[in-house]
Amino acid sequence: MAYIFPGEGSLDYFPCHYGSSRILFRGPKRDTDRAYVAVLGGTEAYGKFVPDPFPDLLERDLGLAVANLGCMNAGPDVFLHEAALTEVATQACATIVQITGAQNLSNRYYTVHPRRNDRFLAASPGLKALYPQVDFTEFSFTRHLLTTLHHASPDRFQVVADELRTAWLARMTTLLTRLRAPVALLWMGDVPPPAPSRRAAVGTGPALVDADMIRALRVHAAAYAEVVFSPQARAQGVAGMSFGPLDAPAAAQVPGPLAHREVANQLLPLIEDLIA
Repeated sequence: MAYIFPGEGSLDYFPCHYGSSRILFRGPKRDTDRAYVAVLGGTEAYGKFVPDPFPDLLERDLGLAVANLGCMNAGPDVFLHEAALTEVATQACATIVQITGAQNLSNRYYTVHPRRNDRFLAASPGLKALYPQVDFTEFSFTRHLLTTLHHASPDRFQVVADELRTAWLARMTTLLTRLRAPVALLWMGDVPPPAPSRRAAVGTGPALVDADMIRALRVHAAAYAEVVFSPQARAQGVAGMSFGPLDAPAAAQVPGPLAHREVANQLLPLIEDLIA
Protein backbone atom coordinates (compact mmCIF):
# COMPACT_ATOMS: atom_id res chain seq x y z
CA MET A 1 0.00 0.00 0.00
CA ALA A 2 1.44 3.37 -1.03
CA TYR A 3 1.54 6.31 1.37
CA ILE A 4 2.51 9.81 0.31
CA PHE A 5 2.63 10.95 3.95
CA PRO A 6 3.79 7.85 5.85
CA GLY A 7 3.23 7.34 9.54
CA GLU A 8 0.61 6.04 11.90
CA GLY A 9 -2.76 7.62 11.11
CA SER A 10 -1.79 8.63 7.56
CA LEU A 11 -4.25 8.40 4.70
CA ASP A 12 -3.76 6.27 1.64
CA TYR A 13 -4.12 8.80 -1.20
CA PHE A 14 -4.17 6.08 -3.89
CA PRO A 15 -1.71 8.09 -6.04
CA CYS A 16 -2.41 7.95 -9.75
CA HIS A 17 -1.46 9.55 -13.08
CA TYR A 18 -3.69 11.17 -15.70
CA GLY A 19 -2.67 11.00 -19.32
CA SER A 20 1.06 11.20 -19.91
CA SER A 21 1.67 13.52 -16.93
CA ARG A 22 4.41 12.47 -14.52
CA ILE A 23 2.61 14.13 -11.61
CA LEU A 24 0.98 11.93 -8.99
CA PHE A 25 -2.58 12.96 -8.14
CA ARG A 26 -4.96 11.83 -5.46
CA GLY A 27 -6.91 8.77 -6.52
CA PRO A 28 -8.45 6.41 -7.05
CA LYS A 29 -8.15 7.37 -10.71
CA ARG A 30 -11.45 8.36 -12.34
CA ASP A 31 -12.54 7.01 -15.69
CA THR A 32 -12.13 9.90 -18.12
CA ASP A 33 -13.64 7.92 -21.00
CA ARG A 34 -17.05 8.73 -19.52
CA ALA A 35 -18.62 12.01 -18.46
CA TYR A 36 -16.78 13.72 -15.61
CA VAL A 37 -15.96 17.02 -13.93
CA ALA A 38 -12.32 18.08 -13.47
CA VAL A 39 -10.77 20.05 -10.61
CA LEU A 40 -7.52 21.98 -11.07
CA GLY A 41 -6.00 23.39 -7.92
CA GLY A 42 -3.43 23.25 -5.18
CA THR A 43 -3.03 21.73 -1.73
CA GLU A 44 -6.64 22.47 -0.73
CA ALA A 45 -8.10 20.76 -3.79
CA TYR A 46 -5.81 17.79 -3.24
CA GLY A 47 -7.27 17.55 0.26
CA LYS A 48 -4.15 16.83 2.25
CA PHE A 49 -5.00 15.06 5.54
CA VAL A 50 -8.75 15.14 4.75
CA PRO A 51 -10.45 11.74 4.20
CA ASP A 52 -13.17 13.25 1.97
CA PRO A 53 -11.97 16.40 0.14
CA PHE A 54 -14.47 18.58 -1.68
CA PRO A 55 -13.95 16.89 -5.09
CA ASP A 56 -15.05 13.57 -3.55
CA LEU A 57 -17.99 15.17 -1.76
CA LEU A 58 -19.05 16.95 -4.95
CA GLU A 59 -18.82 13.67 -6.86
CA ARG A 60 -21.26 12.03 -4.46
CA ASP A 61 -23.63 14.99 -4.58
CA LEU A 62 -23.56 15.19 -8.38
CA GLY A 63 -23.65 11.47 -9.07
CA LEU A 64 -20.92 12.16 -11.64
CA ALA A 65 -17.20 11.34 -11.55
CA VAL A 66 -14.92 14.19 -10.43
CA ALA A 67 -11.26 13.87 -11.43
CA ASN A 68 -9.13 15.52 -8.74
CA LEU A 69 -6.18 17.19 -10.47
CA GLY A 70 -5.26 19.11 -7.36
CA CYS A 71 -1.49 19.27 -6.97
CA MET A 72 0.36 20.01 -3.76
CA ASN A 73 1.54 23.65 -3.64
CA ALA A 74 0.61 24.19 -7.27
CA GLY A 75 0.62 27.48 -9.07
CA PRO A 76 -0.61 27.93 -12.64
CA ASP A 77 2.75 26.79 -14.04
CA VAL A 78 2.01 23.12 -13.22
CA PHE A 79 -1.01 23.06 -15.50
CA LEU A 80 0.47 25.24 -18.23
CA HIS A 81 3.54 23.01 -18.50
CA GLU A 82 1.58 19.74 -18.54
CA ALA A 83 -0.45 19.58 -21.74
CA ALA A 84 -1.87 16.22 -20.67
CA LEU A 85 -3.62 17.90 -17.73
CA THR A 86 -5.19 20.72 -19.69
CA GLU A 87 -6.40 18.08 -22.14
CA VAL A 88 -8.12 16.16 -19.32
CA ALA A 89 -9.66 19.41 -18.05
CA THR A 90 -10.76 20.45 -21.53
CA GLN A 91 -12.59 17.18 -22.17
CA ALA A 92 -14.58 17.46 -18.91
CA CYS A 93 -18.23 18.47 -18.76
CA ALA A 94 -17.09 21.33 -16.54
CA THR A 95 -13.83 22.33 -14.86
CA ILE A 96 -13.35 23.86 -11.42
CA VAL A 97 -10.22 26.00 -11.14
CA GLN A 98 -9.15 26.79 -7.61
CA ILE A 99 -7.54 30.21 -7.15
CA THR A 100 -4.05 29.58 -5.79
CA GLY A 101 -1.49 32.09 -4.60
CA ALA A 102 0.79 34.17 -6.82
CA GLN A 103 4.05 33.18 -5.15
CA ASN A 104 4.50 29.79 -6.84
CA LEU A 105 5.29 30.71 -10.43
CA SER A 106 8.32 31.63 -12.48
CA ASN A 107 8.67 35.34 -13.19
CA ARG A 108 11.22 38.01 -14.03
CA TYR A 109 12.75 37.80 -10.54
CA TYR A 110 12.99 34.08 -9.84
CA THR A 111 12.22 30.65 -11.29
CA VAL A 112 10.39 27.75 -9.68
CA HIS A 113 10.36 24.03 -10.41
CA PRO A 114 7.98 23.37 -13.34
CA ARG A 115 6.06 20.66 -11.46
CA ARG A 116 6.77 21.42 -7.79
CA ASN A 117 5.95 25.09 -7.97
CA ASP A 118 6.75 25.89 -4.34
CA ARG A 119 10.40 24.97 -4.95
CA PHE A 120 12.63 28.00 -5.53
CA LEU A 121 15.31 27.30 -8.14
CA ALA A 122 17.18 30.53 -8.88
CA ALA A 123 17.13 34.30 -8.50
CA SER A 124 17.47 36.49 -11.58
CA PRO A 125 20.17 39.17 -11.86
CA GLY A 126 17.41 41.72 -11.35
CA LEU A 127 16.43 40.25 -7.97
CA LYS A 128 20.05 40.01 -6.89
CA ALA A 129 20.52 43.67 -7.77
CA LEU A 130 17.35 44.61 -5.88
CA TYR A 131 18.52 42.72 -2.77
CA PRO A 132 22.33 42.72 -2.88
CA GLN A 133 22.54 41.81 0.82
CA VAL A 134 20.55 38.57 0.48
CA ASP A 135 22.21 35.17 -0.03
CA PHE A 136 19.78 33.39 -2.33
CA THR A 137 21.50 30.02 -1.88
CA GLU A 138 19.76 29.80 1.51
CA PHE A 139 16.28 29.32 0.00
CA SER A 140 14.54 26.16 -1.11
CA PHE A 141 10.92 27.32 -0.96
CA THR A 142 9.14 30.39 -2.33
CA ARG A 143 7.33 31.28 0.89
CA HIS A 144 10.59 31.40 2.86
CA LEU A 145 12.10 33.52 0.09
CA LEU A 146 9.27 36.06 -0.02
CA THR A 147 8.90 36.27 3.74
CA THR A 148 12.61 37.06 4.02
CA LEU A 149 12.47 39.65 1.22
CA HIS A 150 9.50 41.40 2.82
CA HIS A 151 11.27 41.51 6.19
CA ALA A 152 14.47 42.84 4.59
CA SER A 153 12.68 45.69 2.79
CA PRO A 154 8.90 46.11 2.56
CA ASP A 155 9.38 48.84 -0.06
CA ARG A 156 11.53 46.76 -2.40
CA PHE A 157 9.28 43.77 -1.79
CA GLN A 158 6.42 45.62 -3.46
CA VAL A 159 8.41 45.65 -6.71
CA VAL A 160 8.57 41.84 -6.54
CA ALA A 161 4.93 41.60 -5.47
CA ASP A 162 3.77 43.71 -8.43
CA GLU A 163 5.67 41.43 -10.81
CA LEU A 164 4.11 38.34 -9.22
CA ARG A 165 0.60 39.78 -9.48
CA THR A 166 1.11 40.69 -13.14
CA ALA A 167 2.60 37.30 -14.00
CA TRP A 168 -0.13 35.44 -12.07
CA LEU A 169 -2.96 37.23 -13.85
CA ALA A 170 -1.40 36.67 -17.26
CA ARG A 171 -0.69 33.01 -16.52
CA MET A 172 -4.16 32.33 -15.10
CA THR A 173 -5.80 34.07 -18.06
CA THR A 174 -3.82 31.85 -20.43
CA LEU A 175 -4.87 28.76 -18.49
CA LEU A 176 -8.57 29.63 -18.55
CA THR A 177 -8.54 30.44 -22.25
CA ARG A 178 -7.04 27.01 -22.96
CA LEU A 179 -9.93 25.23 -21.26
CA ARG A 180 -12.79 24.70 -23.68
CA ALA A 181 -14.99 23.25 -20.93
CA PRO A 182 -17.10 25.72 -18.93
CA VAL A 183 -15.05 26.91 -15.96
CA ALA A 184 -16.09 27.62 -12.38
CA LEU A 185 -13.50 29.70 -10.51
CA LEU A 186 -13.16 28.88 -6.83
CA TRP A 187 -11.89 31.08 -4.00
CA MET A 188 -11.68 29.20 -0.71
CA GLY A 189 -10.23 30.60 2.48
CA ASP A 190 -10.73 32.05 5.94
CA VAL A 191 -11.38 35.54 4.56
CA PRO A 192 -12.76 37.04 1.32
CA PRO A 193 -10.37 38.31 -1.35
CA PRO A 194 -8.67 41.42 0.07
CA ALA A 195 -8.88 44.89 -1.39
CA PRO A 196 -5.84 45.91 -3.47
CA SER A 197 -2.97 47.27 -1.38
CA ARG A 198 0.51 48.45 -2.19
CA ARG A 199 1.61 47.27 1.26
CA ALA A 200 0.48 43.66 0.99
CA ALA A 201 2.70 40.99 2.53
CA VAL A 202 2.73 37.28 1.68
CA GLY A 203 0.08 36.60 4.32
CA THR A 204 -2.19 33.57 4.39
CA GLY A 205 -4.63 32.15 1.87
CA PRO A 206 -4.00 32.72 -1.84
CA ALA A 207 -0.94 34.92 -1.37
CA LEU A 208 -0.83 38.31 -3.11
CA VAL A 209 -4.15 37.74 -4.92
CA ASP A 210 -6.66 40.55 -4.44
CA ALA A 211 -10.26 41.28 -5.39
CA ASP A 212 -9.34 43.32 -8.48
CA MET A 213 -7.28 40.44 -9.86
CA ILE A 214 -10.19 38.07 -9.42
CA ARG A 215 -12.60 40.49 -11.08
CA ALA A 216 -10.28 40.65 -14.09
CA LEU A 217 -10.13 36.85 -14.22
CA ARG A 218 -13.85 36.25 -13.83
CA VAL A 219 -14.61 37.46 -17.35
CA HIS A 220 -12.92 34.27 -18.59
CA ALA A 221 -15.06 31.95 -16.43
CA ALA A 222 -18.66 30.81 -16.61
CA ALA A 223 -19.18 30.84 -12.83
CA TYR A 224 -17.50 31.94 -9.60
CA ALA A 225 -17.74 30.51 -6.09
CA GLU A 226 -16.37 32.50 -3.17
CA VAL A 227 -16.29 30.25 -0.13
CA VAL A 228 -15.30 31.92 3.14
CA PHE A 229 -15.17 29.26 5.82
CA SER A 230 -17.68 29.56 8.64
CA PRO A 231 -16.56 30.14 12.25
CA GLN A 232 -17.55 26.53 12.92
CA ALA A 233 -15.28 25.25 10.15
CA ARG A 234 -12.37 27.42 11.32
CA ALA A 235 -12.85 26.25 14.91
CA GLN A 236 -12.84 22.59 13.90
CA GLY A 237 -9.07 22.47 13.88
CA VAL A 238 -7.73 19.03 12.99
CA ALA A 239 -10.82 17.14 14.12
CA GLY A 240 -11.76 14.51 11.56
CA MET A 241 -8.40 14.69 9.78
CA SER A 242 -5.90 11.83 9.38
CA PHE A 243 -2.17 12.32 9.69
CA GLY A 244 0.98 10.92 11.22
CA PRO A 245 2.29 12.14 14.58
CA LEU A 246 4.82 14.51 13.00
CA ASP A 247 2.27 16.15 10.70
CA ALA A 248 0.02 17.83 13.28
CA PRO A 249 1.44 21.36 12.69
CA ALA A 250 0.97 21.00 8.92
CA ALA A 251 -2.55 19.61 9.34
CA ALA A 252 -3.51 22.65 11.42
CA GLN A 253 -2.69 24.91 8.44
CA VAL A 254 -5.07 23.35 5.89
CA PRO A 255 -8.89 23.30 5.68
CA GLY A 256 -10.62 20.52 7.57
CA PRO A 257 -13.61 18.31 6.74
CA LEU A 258 -16.30 20.90 7.50
CA ALA A 259 -14.56 23.50 5.30
CA HIS A 260 -14.48 20.99 2.44
CA ARG A 261 -18.19 20.29 2.93
CA GLU A 262 -18.93 24.02 2.72
CA VAL A 263 -17.00 24.23 -0.55
CA ALA A 264 -18.87 21.26 -2.03
CA ASN A 265 -22.23 22.71 -0.96
CA GLN A 266 -21.54 26.02 -2.69
CA LEU A 267 -20.13 24.44 -5.84
CA LEU A 268 -22.97 21.95 -6.32
CA PRO A 269 -25.65 24.27 -7.81
CA LEU A 270 -23.06 26.05 -9.97
CA ILE A 271 -21.79 22.82 -11.49
CA GLU A 272 -25.30 21.46 -11.94
CA ASP A 273 -26.12 24.58 -13.99
CA LEU A 274 -22.93 24.26 -16.06
CA ILE A 275 -23.53 20.61 -17.00
CA ALA A 276 -27.31 20.86 -17.49
